Formats: sequence, structure tokens, C-alpha cells
Amino acid sequence: MEYNAFGFGQIQRIQGKVITTGMNKEINTYNDNQASDDKEICELLATTIDSELTEAESKIWHAHPVWFLDGNPIVGYSKQKSGIRLMFWSGADFEDDNLSIRGKKFKDASIFYNNVSEINTKDLINWLIKSREIQWDYKNLIKRKGKLERLK
Repeated sequence: MEYNAFGFGQIQRIQGKVITTGMNKEINTYNDNQASDDKEICELLATTIDSELTEAESKIWHAHPVWFLDGNPIVGYSKQKSGIRLMFWSGADFEDDNLSIRGKKFKDASIFYNNVSEINTKDLINWLIKSREIQWDYKNLIKRKGKLERLK
């Protein structure tokens, strides 16, 4: 049995590519297509999210990895000019100064990483716990004509 470099989950190597057991194959492909430093960040984020939000569905949505609870987007990450952006859809209500609030209309909040050493996994796990407890209804945003309602 082999474990990934971050101590989370089993991995297997297929044709030289690292596949984390149980991780969405499209997300593995997304991570594999990143530059070396970004790939390490993405792998740690994906593995940690998968290990904490075990009930979540994950997929590539709008070209980047996103995790959903009951069809509602919760957390995702994407490569941007400023680095890898980790975004929580309801993160503005987490009341954490380490997350930057991006929009005023919606409840999202983000943090950017440029090196895997910048990731505080304790903070990440706390945000993931909060993401389960604090949710705004993005799933029905269009049906409600852009009006958000709190779920939890």
C-alpha cells in the first residue's frame, strides 16, 4: 500500500501518473495538467477536501474542480494569475480573516496559494467543517432570480 506525499489516501501509479484512490478522475486530470508547484497544491487540496467532505459529489464544473453537497456548490479551486484560488461559496460567513471576500452580491470567499507550504491544513479542515454547517442556496439561484437564501 502506498500513500501520497501528504499522508492522505491511497495512490496508484498508472502510466507514470499518480491517481489518488477514490478521487474523481477528471479532477486527477485537471491536477496533472498543472505546473509542478500548482499540481502539488491541487493534489493536497483535492485529497483534503475528499477526506473531509466524504459525502460530497465532486466534478469539473465551469472548467475547474468543485465539490457539492446535495447539488449545492460548496468548495472548489482554480488556476488564476495570482495562483491557485481556493473558493468557498458560503465562505463570507465563516468570519475568518484569512479568507478574502470577493463579491458583495454573493457569499463567496477565497484564498490564493503559490506554494504547497502556504497551506495550513488545520485552517483548511476548519473551513471544510464550516462549509458543511454554513450554506447558502446556490443550486436554486437562477430559479430565485439571483436571490440567495440561507440553507444552514
